[in-house]
Amino acid sequence: MDIAGKGIVVTGAASGIGKALAERFVADGAQFVACADLDGEGANAVAGAIGQPAFTCDVSREEEIRSLIETVEAEHGPIDLFCSNAGIGFGGGAEVANEKWQLIWEVNVMAHVWAARHMIPRMVARGGGYLLNTSSAAGLLSQVGSAPYAVTKHAAVGLAEWLALTHGDDGIKVSVLCPQAVRTKMTAGNEEGVASIDGMMEPPDVADACVRAIAEETFLVLPHPEVVEYMRKKTENYDRWIGGMRKLNRAYQG
Repeated sequence: MDIAGKGIVVTGAASGIGKALAERFVADGAQFVACADLDGEGANAVAGAIGQPAFTCDVSREEEIRSLIETVEAEHGPIDLFCSNAGIGFGGGAEVANEKWQLIWEVNVMAHVWAARHMIPRMVARGGGYLLNTSSAAGLLSQVGSAPYAVTKHAAVGLAEWLALTHGDDGIKVSVLCPQAVRTKMTAGNEEGVASIDGMMEPPDVADACVRAIAEETFLVLPHPEVVEYMRKKTENYDRWIGGMRKLNRAYQG
């Protein structure tokens, strides 16, 4: 897909990867880039700087995603590319409270489900469209210190795979973004964490990788190329890979 002339929505657009995506899409000639975030003031600031519309949207609520889509299409035109980018993360394992498990499930997984639910019928009726879903390298590997993050990011990858194989014949293209550490609010204060083992990437570089993937209609977006080798090692010998991850767990969890 060529970004020029396309109508685009980016969730989580107030900062980090979402902000960088919105800025890059405008630079590449998008017709419009609707900047949506739970942080309405932040979305307004980003959108105002690039001359685009802003929306306050809580992606943990299906009704707000549906309303966002309907409003954008009514006021600005068809959405050709929906970037379901918003996400959250926190540490802990099975002991994490049910309420936090439910929230991270809704934001990191169900938001992608709801976006697809309300976008795909519209896109199919128009002959096609594109979904870019943000997951993480944790969705392909795992996440030391955070079961909720690892589990939900795995689910996000699984959903993206299913959407791609099920709706590809309907003209729906899907890419899933799986970076390691990126300099965002989520990684602030943890710059030396395990996800930074191959370096902390800047959001504009991640946006560059996304634009290349969209242009080539590539499913898996890996800004950190090392992840491919880690995936190979995981599939070649799962037990050995888990052993290596246990070493990382000891090193980073103490």
